Amino acid sequence: MKKILFTASLILPLVLAVLWQLLWAEQVNYYIICVAVLVLSMLPFFISFEAKRVTARELTLTATLIALAVISRAAFYLIPQVKPIAAVVIVSAVCLGAERGYIIGAASAFISNFIFGQGIHTPFQMVALGLVGFLAGLLFRRLTVNRYTLAAVGFLLSAVLYGLIVDMSTILVVYGAHITLSGVLSVYATGTLFSAIFGLSTAVFLFLFGEPFIRKISRVDTKYGLMNN
Repeated sequence: MKKILFTASLILPLVLAVLWQLLWAEQVNYYIICVAVLVLSMLPFFISFEAKRVTARELTLTATLIALAVISRAAFYLIPQVKPIAAVVIVSAVCLGAERGYIIGAASAFISNFIFGQGIHTPFQMVALGLVGFLAGLLFRRLTVNRYTLAAVGFLLSAVLYGLIVDMSTILVVYGAHITLSGVLSVYATGTLFSAIFGLSTAVFLFLFGEPFIRKISRVDTKYGLMNN
C-alpha cells in the first residue's frame, strides 16, 4: 500500500501539470509537458528496476553499455544521422531484457545530448530510444537472433518508431499551439529521409557487428552470472 501511495504521489502532480498546461494555462509551456511526459514514461521502468535485486556487477554492466552507446554516437559526430547508438541499445536489450533496454536507451540519449545539445527534443529522444530498446527486448524473446533479424528489427524501430516520436518535438517547435494536420504531415514528410538514413545505418551496424557484440556480452554473463531477466 505504501508503494502504491508513493507512486501515486509522484504521478498525480505530473498529470495535473499536463492538464493545467493543456486546458487552463494562458500560454502553453511545452517544456513542462515534455518533462512530465518523460518522467511519466520512465517512472514504471525505474520502479520495476528498483524493485529487483540488482548486483553491483550488473549495474556496472548496465552503466558500461550506456557509456558505449554514448561513445558510439559521439564517434560519428560529424556524420548526420549515421549513428550506432540505436544498434548498441538494441543489442543491450537483446542481452539484458526489455526493461533494461529502455533504461539504457533513455539514459544514453540524455547523456549524449550534453555533447549534441539539450533542448525540447531531448525528452522525445529519450522516450523514443528507450522504446526502441524496450520493444527490441520484447521482440527478441520470440525471434531468432541472427544478423538478418537484428538488421530488420533495427531498421523498423529506428526509422519508423524513433522517427515518429522524435519528429513530434519539431512539430511543437514549429507550430506550437497551432498544430494542423497538414503541418504534421509536412514535418513527417521532411523527416522521412533523415529517419531512413538513421534506420539504414542502424541496420548496417547490427548486420555487421550485432552478433559478435551479443556473444561478448553473453560471455561476460556466463563468467560472472550478471543477468537475471
